[in-house]
Amino acid sequence: MESSMAEGEFKEMFTCTQMLMNHVYCFQHSFNLLPDKDHTGACINHSDLLECREDFVDELLNTVPEWVYSQQKADEIMTKFFARSGRSPRNAQKAFDRYTINKFRVRTTGKISLQGQFGELLLFNFIQHLHNAAPLLRKMPITLSTPMERPGADAIHYRLQDGKHLFFLGEAKTYTADYRFAVAFEDAIDSMLKTFLNHRKELGSYVYDEFIDDRLQHVAQAYKDNTIDDFEVHLVCVITYNETELLQKTSRAEINEQIRKIIEDRGAALKREIFEKIPAGLLPRFNYIILPVWKLDELLQDFEQKLGR
Repeated sequence: MESSMAEGEFKEMFTCTQMLMNHVYCFQHSFNLLPDKDHTGACINHSDLLECREDFVDELLNTVPEWVYSQQKADEIMTKFFARSGRSPRNAQKAFDRYTINKFRVRTTGKISLQGQFGELLLFNFIQHLHNAAPLLRKMPITLSTPMERPGADAIHYRLQDGKHLFFLGEAKTYTADYRFAVAFEDAIDSMLKTFLNHRKELGSYVYDEFIDDRLQHVAQAYKDNTIDDFEVHLVCVITYNETELLQKTSRAEINEQIRKIIEDRGAALKREIFEKIPAGLLPRFNYIILPVWKLDELLQDFEQKLGR
């Protein structure tokens, strides 16, 4: 498949991630993980010594409408269901935001579902911001159309770079219990390996549906038909876990350094056997995003309460 769209044209398919990422501190390090390359450590940002938890939750929630629907689909819904009713543009936008929040909230009737959607929303933002890859297949509308949670990748994103087609498969794991980093990490690897084996079939199942942006239909179709010559598949795991080690808050720089060391120590403590599950050729394609959160259960409660307003 020849590139039929300039790289710059993909920018309009991206959603606004910057406001959320203003409240996230990201840094690169190997963290004693395999593959031995730079992965991403992340934490809720601080304003001097004060953690920006509330801002982080608010901005994450602000990305829900864009996660549920592409701008193309959002414009269609605004025209169909709101603009025709005589609403002003501001009134229609407010109604649309509430509409998408209600869609999102339908599946958050239990703690496990809430953790899953929280992680997938993070993943949606991280892949765009860190890997410059636009959403190809949106999970949320598919989930809403079926009575059960849709199996498969938590995210499938796409980037065109120097004529090469790059596909990013994402998995998100969120664990609120103490001392579960190793479990969350191994679970992420297991899920990613299953996703990699099944993603072609999954993408093929939705290639003609509204869950794929019309402007990327040709990409999904070409991938299904195996007519793309120059492409690679990359794997992104977001692991959010409850951290318990106390921080000495003397400066923001010192806080960030302590968090880097905590993630590095967690990585060093992992059993090397878990990496042996990954085929050697696939191992370099793995990318980890590690997000420790202190009192993660309380953060999720805040997220759920604000979602319900």
